[in-house]
Amino acid sequence: MSIRKLRYGMVGGGPGSFIGAVHRMAIALDDTAELVAGAFSSKPELSRQQGATLGLDARRVYASYQEMAEKESRLSPEERIDFVVIVTPNAVHYPVAKTFLEAGFHVVCDKPMTTTLEEAEDLCRLVQKCGAVFCLTHNYTGYPMVKQARALIREGKLGKIRKVVVEYPQGWLATPIDAQGQKQAAWRTDPSMAGASSCMGDLGSHAENLARYLTGLEIEALCADMTTFVPGRRLEDDGNVLIHYKGGARGVLYASQISVGEENNLRIRVYGETGSLEWHQENPNYLYVRHLDKPAEIYSRGSGYLAEVAQMSQRLPYGHPEGFIEAFANLYKRAANTIRARMAGTEPSAIDLDFPSVVDGAFGVHFILKCVESGKKGGWIDASYNPPV
Repeated sequence: MSIRKLRYGMVGGGPGSFIGAVHRMAIALDDTAELVAGAFSSKPELSRQQGATLGLDARRVYASYQEMAEKESRLSPEERIDFVVIVTPNAVHYPVAKTFLEAGFHVVCDKPMTTTLEEAEDLCRLVQKCGAVFCLTHNYTGYPMVKQARALIREGKLGKIRKVVVEYPQGWLATPIDAQGQKQAAWRTDPSMAGASSCMGDLGSHAENLARYLTGLEIEALCADMTTFVPGRRLEDDGNVLIHYKGGARGVLYASQISVGEENNLRIRVYGETGSLEWHQENPNYLYVRHLDKPAEIYSRGSGYLAEVAQMSQRLPYGHPEGFIEAFANLYKRAANTIRARMAGTEPSAIDLDFPSVVDGAFGVHFILKCVESGKKGGWIDASYNPPV
């Protein structure tokens, strides 16, 4: 029996959007879904322009996400979208996600999920109530060697985890390009669009999610130093966090938008009682594992000795680099398979469920807001968290 291609709509991702194009390219890699509708901008004329550029039927290019949800829900099951992709500035994530969940659609949302914890927890309860699939695109969890690292930690290859060091420095906001009208910089440093945090919301949330995904450790307490270096900027552009994890492990998390010379240098090191591992996003096809009593190992993406979950996330033979867009595509492939399973009334596999969920989104929002709180207080605070579902 043939499996039909899923249909999706996009909110955001209009002319000049970097991340919207990335999402569209990632979905296209596996040809699992087709873009058929969109509300690409809060300005109707720009939404129409983007729809025409993408070759969409003008009747399904909408002036607002509200109109899109309403009209798509009235279409027959053979026509309407199966899921929506949200690639707007942070402040719009919650109302869009809530609207489409209530209209009966599955949701894929860029991070951070919301700007307040109340909104995040409301989405958790709503997803549970309606039984929808909700995928949060922390794309770094989609890399094959990240999945291999997680498998090694789960198998106990490092022993009990003692320390996690994760850093995510960039340098693109070292000068006031936001004040000069650079679109991507302007909204990320605007509290009305980004929320309570810029650097930690944009980069630190990825670092926290990656550390929790690999280790399974949850934060118990933290002490954050949040700094705004560029004069006139309204949100922080650098953050350093000391972390106490439940169970005794310790962590250091550093995120920065003003580290001159850095591009997208996400890096994580995990230290256990008997071994350690290290992964670099800018050199993502290799995983470095070190031991107390034997030589170091280098795991290579594309190799047959990797864990099943890592092998199922690789697309090319070894020696052929894979990266950012493919990691996004891995999340979309897993989410698409899960949506199909739900539509068929069957249970998705554990591997297909291996993507960041609405609960991961709540953990991320909680982390961001606790960093802001600690930075204002200037000291340690309780950062333990139990999501509502």
